[in-house]
Amino acid sequence: MSKPALLLIDVQKGFDEPYWGQRNNPHAEAHIARLLAAWRQAQRPIIHVRHCSTEPNSPLRPERPGNAFKDEAQPLPGEIQFSKTVNSAFIGTDLEAYLREQVITDLVIVGLTTDHCVSTTTRMAANLGFTVTLVEDATATFDRKYNGRYYTADEIHQTNLASLHGEFCTVRPTAAILNEI
Repeated sequence: MSKPALLLIDVQKGFDEPYWGQRNNPHAEAHIARLLAAWRQAQRPIIHVRHCSTEPNSPLRPERPGNAFKDEAQPLPGEIQFSKTVNSAFIGTDLEAYLREQVITDLVIVGLTTDHCVSTTTRMAANLGFTVTLVEDATATFDRKYNGRYYTADEIHQTNLASLHGEFCTVRPTAAILNEI
């Protein structure tokens, strides 16, 4: 990889609320923090994305405390930030234009949640021609019930990683990424 940007998606306090249900990968934020520290030390590009929900009851609404970035992923001065209201970090933002202006072609994606904003942004990034690495242990999601069946967060997480790997991105663990920096 040639100086890829670290793209942090929706690492926000609102995802700690019981509103979402049971979550997998409780160590995702620790892995995100390790990657963020390594990116900063290597002076590689860092991009933070915040979800500003328009849903009435969402903890991620702009006026709620849950809209804030988690402590492990607080942007530093000079680190670019984008706000979005939909699942893709490319829709309604200047993310693509920024990446093209900065001649960034490779992205390493982390954040919340695996099956929503992380998956949608990963798919769209690949379709726009970016080379994407998705960090499997620096993402997480929540349990879901659909059509009378209960799906664990880990089932959803693993299924999404399997669906994305090889077609839209390369899925790798934090340790492998850190070994290359």
